[in-house]
Amino acid sequence: MKCIGSTVLDPEALKEDRKSMHKIGPCGVGRKAIYLNSFYFSRRYYICWQDIARVFKRVALSKGGYSGKGVFASIPYLVVEKKDGSVKQCNFKFEEQVDKILAKVEEEHPNIPTHSRASEEKLEKAAHALEKTYVDSLTPEAEQTIAILSDAKRMLERGSTWKELTFAAKNKRVQDNIRPTWRITAILLFGGAALLALYGIYSFTQHGSYSLEFLLAGLAILAVVLAARVLPTGTQNRKAAEKDWQTALADMERYLKNQQRGQGTFPVPVQYAHPIVLERMIRIVRQGKAQTPEEALDVLKSELRALNRSVTVSQSEYDEITAIKPMFLVCNYE
Repeated sequence: MKCIGSTVLDPEALKEDRKSMHKIGPCGVGRKAIYLNSFYFSRRYYICWQDIARVFKRVALSKGGYSGKGVFASIPYLVVEKKDGSVKQCNFKFEEQVDKILAKVEEEHPNIPTHSRASEEKLEKAAHALEKTYVDSLTPEAEQTIAILSDAKRMLERGSTWKELTFAAKNKRVQDNIRPTWRITAILLFGGAALLALYGIYSFTQHGSYSLEFLLAGLAILAVVLAARVLPTGTQNRKAAEKDWQTALADMERYLKNQQRGQGTFPVPVQYAHPIVLERMIRIVRQGKAQTPEEALDVLKSELRALNRSVTVSQSEYDEITAIKPMFLVCNYE
């Protein structure tokens, strides 16, 4: 474990902090420091919170990343900017893990910004531009709808079941779009790469020629196959993804039932129960595009359908879309 900040923890404090940290993907969030990965090793470095200026997400190849087309999705990074101006960037396989870390930072260290400086400026401009689209006066029906949607949003935010729902939808969407030929190709490549690496090891023990080249080539192919997330595993396959989705739906239905306790019906179907869905519906009502929750949901579905890889969106818009569009896609907008 190597410190890459100016504040170094003594061995005992570091040991205790590592024991209690929240492990999220290859990184971790502790009480005293954040733990970051190297290219090969998880939680290889740490930076104490007092040395951190901001923590934010960076997404490469984001355009069209939410369309579900292709083998490779967007490439997410967690970026930690230190107070001395230097930056540490960590790559992730799953974007939702970066989101979980940022949510944890917001919860436990609200003084640390979770957006880049450029993103903050864009978000401020976008907020002002959005306000200009709102109608000057709302009808009583629209005001009642906003109150209903706002209450529902607060209800969801009291728990974390909606996070499980969107994660399950994303995973199901990915698994549903992997063609059988891709899986077969991945299995063949994996098997061939494993044999290549084993031959390299054997050749090395026998002092054969090009043993290191065979080993490195096999390991490189294995890394590419695993990074593509096409190879079926015990938890990454269509059957498991469908089971996780149905479990997430049941958990959400149970959560809403316990929260409402006979106080009426939830304004959106259980499969769309997400704070961002409700927030976007509130905006739609404020823009005068709908008067009731049903109308607002229909408008939202139309807007999401219109978004494809040919449409350029802001980072904040991208974050919202990637969070909720998979839920609509796996349900075919029903």
